[in-house]
Order: sequence, then C-alpha cells, then structure tokens
Amino acid sequence: MAAGNEGPGSGAGEDKAPSRRQNEVNKNLKYASLAVLVIQNASLILSIRYVRTLPGDRFFTTSAVVMAEVLKVLTCLIIIMLQKRGNVRDFVTLLYDSIIIQYRDTLKLAVPSLIYTLQNNLQYVAISNLPAATFQVTYQLKILTTALFSVMMLRKSLSKVQWVSLLLLFVGVAVVQVQQEGGKPKETTVSATSQNYAKGLVAVVVSCLSSGFAGVYFEKILKGSSASVWLRNVQLGIFGTALGLLGMWWNDGPAIAEKGFLFGYTSMVWGVIFNQAFGGLLVAVVVKYADNILKGFATSISIIVSTVTSVYLFGFHVDLVFTLGAGMVIGAVYMYSLPKATPSPTSASLSSANHNRSGVSSQHGDSEMDAFLPKAAEKEKGS
Repeated sequence: MAAGNEGPGSGAGEDKAPSRRQNEVNKNLKYASLAVLVIQNASLILSIRYVRTLPGDRFFTTSAVVMAEVLKVLTCLIIIMLQKRGNVRDFVTLLYDSIIIQYRDTLKLAVPSLIYTLQNNLQYVAISNLPAATFQVTYQLKILTTALFSVMMLRKSLSKVQWVSLLLLFVGVAVVQVQQEGGKPKETTVSATSQNYAKGLVAVVVSCLSSGFAGVYFEKILKGSSASVWLRNVQLGIFGTALGLLGMWWNDGPAIAEKGFLFGYTSMVWGVIFNQAFGGLLVAVVVKYADNILKGFATSISIIVSTVTSVYLFGFHVDLVFTLGAGMVIGAVYMYSLPKATPSPTSASLSSANHNRSGVSSQHGDSEMDAFLPKAAEKEKGS
C-alpha cells in the first residue's frame, strides 16, 4: 500500500517540475520575442534613414524592393523544401498544385501584393524625407487604418478602450506633425537640403492606408485556406517581384540600364535589404510566442529607441511638444493592445453552452489565430 501511494505522489511531483521548466522556457521566449520585435522595428527604419542620408552614390530604392522580394521567395522555397525533407517531387508537386492548378486562389493575392509593393517603395520615400523618429511615430497611424478597415470589411468590433486609444493615437500624431511643421528643422544631416517634408508626410500617410487595407484584405481572403505561411509568401513574392520590376522599369529604367541594377549597393544597403526581406518572416515566427500586449509594448519601446538613437546619430532635436505627442502615441499603442474585458462567469457559461450545442469548439478562436502562425504541420495561414 505504501508503495502504491508513493507512485502517484511521485508522479505528481515529476509533473510539476516539467511544468515549471515549461513556464520558464515560455517566459524566456517571450522576453526573446520582445527583444527581436524591438530590434526589427527600430533597426529597419534607422538603417534605411542612415543609408539614405550618407554622401556618395545613391542606390535605387526600386531595385532594393525587388531584391528583398527575391530573397524572401528564395528563403520560403528553401523552408518548404526542408519541410518536404528534400523530396524534390513532392516539392514541385506542391508548388504546381498550389500556384498553377489553383490559379484563382493565387490570383487573389495579386491585390495585396500590389499594395505591399507600393508600401515598400513608399517607405523609402517617407524615411528619406522625414526624420526617423517622426516617421516611426507617424507610421503608427497604420493601427488606426487597420482598425477602421477591420470594422468595415470584417465587421469586427472594438472595445471602448480601443476607440479611445485610436483617438489618442490620432491626436498624438497630429501634435507631432504640427510641431514638426511649425518648428525649425529637427534633424541635421548631410542631405537635409534635399529633403521634402510634405512629400515624406504624404508618402507615410498613403503607406499607412495601404498597410491597413492590404492587411485586412489579406486576412479576409485567407479565411478557410490551408496554405502555409511560407507558401503564401512565395505567392505574394512572385507578384511582388513582377510588380516591383515593373515599377523599377517605370521609375528608374534608363538610369538602371546605364549604371546597373546593383549601383550604389554597400554592405549597409545589403543589411537593409536583408532586414526587409527576413524581418517580416522572422516576426511572423516570433509572434507565435508573443501576445498582443507584448507586441504593443515592443512597438512602444521601438519608438523610444528610434528617437534616442536619432538624437545621437542624426542630431535630432527633441522638445516638449514632440515628447508630448510621442508619449500620447506610445500610450495609445499600448492601450490598443490590451485585451478586451472578460465576460462575467454567467455569460461565459451561457456562451460555452451555446458553443457546445452548436458543435463549435470553444477553442475555435485560438485555432483561427494559430492558423496564421508557422507550425510543423502544413495547416497554416500566412500573413
């Protein structure tokens, strides 16, 4: 009897230890996710700003956008090949079936791909004409546009806190813009004379609008799809590369024909391209371990990092008005990421009963969210 009693007690103790270890691992992964999100958010903007303000030959931003798309497609193809364990036949069959046979499904991605290509080009225009910190703050308007498009196109509901945070976000961005327009030049760089603030502001606003629409449209067409995040990025990348080449020919065709596709490329430029190509894929994987609060917190920290770095790197001047506006944006981003209020126990029980009667799993919401994250099984959705 003693031995029989000892068994279960021992097993319970062993179960607790792995659970504690798993919690510790999850905690470490969350901190790692936070660091990756902050570094990716801040480094891309700062590095683009840096390479666009250096003296010397200027690289063609349209060629950089194309190169980033090509690298993204190649990376996703390699990952798909690894998932197929090097089986070329299965690899080719999957691509042929998903891209050629199901061509209607592939064509649906032409619209978001066009918008994403436009957005990537506009980012270069905006960052080339705006201080990095100002761009980082203003670019958070994409939260507002995404929320509005979600309400209109997906019929999503927002909590009162989220509506207040969107209003606070808009006011904060407006304060920063009024301060920038009314004040003296806030950044001293070698190319300050060639910058056009109005052009940069229009570019970032259009980029925010396109980002919001493309993200919501992409989410809408992915519902019910079983394609993996890597396959979706291949499909997007195919259109993105074609459209990027068309834009490159239209905008810089003669100059690239004369000077070459890689004209002006330095190690720093390649760093920007790799960040743009792999940053989005990396964040898609990292988000698996990060919740909305953590993502909002990471965005807030990245704004602070961009501002502080701009002071030392670009001579950016921070005054009280900019601090107030940026602070409102940071607070709004964090407020928007807060979870909605949990329902009362009674309403939760009724909701659970209704779900069970209709045969819908209570974990449907989690599985729908997980569908956007890369898993070992091939039942993922891309973003």
